[in-house]
Amino acid sequence: MVIRMESNKEQKLVSVIVPVYNILDCLERCVASLLAQTYQKIEILLVDDGSTDGTGDLCDQLAGKDNRIRVFHKENGGSSSARNYGIRQAKGEYLGFVDSDDFVEPDMYERLLEVLLQHQGMMAQVGRNEIDVEGNLLPDICVPPEKLEAISAEDFLRELLMHRGDCSFCTKLIHRELFFPRNAEPRLFPEGVLNEDFYLMVQMLPELHQLWSLPGYSYHVFYRIGSNTRKQSKEEFSRVFVDIVNNADMVYDKVLLDFPQLEAEAIRFNLYQRLDYLLHIPISQMTGENRMYQQIVAYLKSHRKDILHNPWLTRKNRVYLMLFATAPKTVRRVHRLTMRVRGVV
Repeated sequence: MVIRMESNKEQKLVSVIVPVYNILDCLERCVASLLAQTYQKIEILLVDDGSTDGTGDLCDQLAGKDNRIRVFHKENGGSSSARNYGIRQAKGEYLGFVDSDDFVEPDMYERLLEVLLQHQGMMAQVGRNEIDVEGNLLPDICVPPEKLEAISAEDFLRELLMHRGDCSFCTKLIHRELFFPRNAEPRLFPEGVLNEDFYLMVQMLPELHQLWSLPGYSYHVFYRIGSNTRKQSKEEFSRVFVDIVNNADMVYDKVLLDFPQLEAEAIRFNLYQRLDYLLHIPISQMTGENRMYQQIVAYLKSHRKDILHNPWLTRKNRVYLMLFATAPKTVRRVHRLTMRVRGVV
């Protein structure tokens, strides 16, 4: 597949932003997959987020070998901070993102750009899968369509609310106007929180008529044991799941404002995120001093009607939510014991 244009001057520049932090063992593979792109008019922005292991020097070495690589060194601020820095520095009309331990297929950006140009689109996505350290394919994260598919913003948001869609910016190519809307403040990733992709995607969707989804798996997530954010210490639990719940509240407010027809799905999403919190909270943190925990239990108690009648909740969801609203500690202990018996924890 080749994008045919009359001259290079007419080709669109694609900016690929790669946040980098202490990733010596994976960075070269990531960058090599970008340099191998069949669509050559790209710039690769390596944003070194205060690396301390020599990764910053490696970035400079890679840039010395190919003038399409631009390197920026900044103080550590987290992935969102590095992405936002790259967004502000990007020169391309279209922006993409790749995590520094992942890699992509050679034709990924050519395929995405061709679809956007053919259909005058603003956002397109490919499928992604996970590959472990031994090269084994893990179960699909999100299953791509069998053929090119146009998805309305409403349908795409519905899939996200049902935990079926892919909110990752790494699988997408996006017109810069979605980041820099006319006569408005830039849309950037929220910093210092998790679920940043979901947050920003929900902000952008009202501006989209539709999103294009391509068949096939072109983005490969490199999975390493222990990298999952759910496998955190008890000290880290609070931040992870507080962000999940706060994100759900933001989404609900945004749905009521821009997609009120999806209110039932948004309520289901809100309840499910709180259920996720309660299924993972250490029992030692289920105390009267834990305000977030107390607020979540109170929320369930005040939303019993929604739990019983929301059409998008499964029967299992309803049972768990009603029990947590009544006896949260007992339910959590039983759930933990069940998981241990199954060998899950």
